Amino acid sequence: MPHSIQFLLRHPYAILGAIVLAEQLGIPLPSLPVLLAAGALAGMERISLAWAWAVAVAATILADHVWFEAGRRRGSQVLRLVCRISLEPDSCVRRTENVFARHGPRSLLFVKFVPGLGLVCVTLAGAFGLRRIRFLAWDVAGATLWAGAYMLLGFAFSSEIERATVAILHLGTAAVVILGSLFVAYLVGKYVQRQRFLRQLRIDRITPEELRRRLDAGERVAIVDLRHRVDFDADPRTLPGALRFAADELEARHQEIPRDREVVLYCT
Repeated sequence: MPHSIQFLLRHPYAILGAIVLAEQLGIPLPSLPVLLAAGALAGMERISLAWAWAVAVAATILADHVWFEAGRRRGSQVLRLVCRISLEPDSCVRRTENVFARHGPRSLLFVKFVPGLGLVCVTLAGAFGLRRIRFLAWDVAGATLWAGAYMLLGFAFSSEIERATVAILHLGTAAVVILGSLFVAYLVGKYVQRQRFLRQLRIDRITPEELRRRLDAGERVAIVDLRHRVDFDADPRTLPGALRFAADELEARHQEIPRDREVVLYCT
């Protein structure tokens, strides 16, 4: 048996906890296959399912509490940081705000099942001023449900996962190269997609300083504040004279925007 596999089998709890903690902190490491593998190892009686479950939940809660506290203390600054480290920030932040506004702290029960939402949701909970004890109650429940669902799935299909693992090990180094290449290709694809999006934004973007100069010069500019209600409640300040409605109301209320001047839209 390769030394790497022997190492994995000797230190399963440490590896499980480290990968889950890293992913929940925002490092792009896939914890889902590790949770499935932990469940499969429990099904083969190599490790304890209860201990593995507890380690995964503890690592998740630790990472979530870090982002929750950061959201409480720094609010929008931390959300901007989340935008920078997320692979799909331009959609996941908006989607998470919609989910959190609709379901409140109950959303912590299921957001981890949707890639990209968990990190933003716990940060939003802190920025939105959710009480710590209430956050922890929902977060523990959500972490337990999320980790348990994948571990129990791995436990139920442990024999199939074992056969697949044996087949991969027979490929040796080639399997590692193939899996690593697929993961790198996924990251590169997401990065290229994001850079294209940002280049398109730069074409039509105006800086705050430029807008200030134009307003001071007396130019007629229509300003529309499209921030989500969650963001507005956290920081209700807005630009003087700006129209205020959420982005999802734009189609229904676009007639309120003046057509006789340049229009500047801004959001989080």
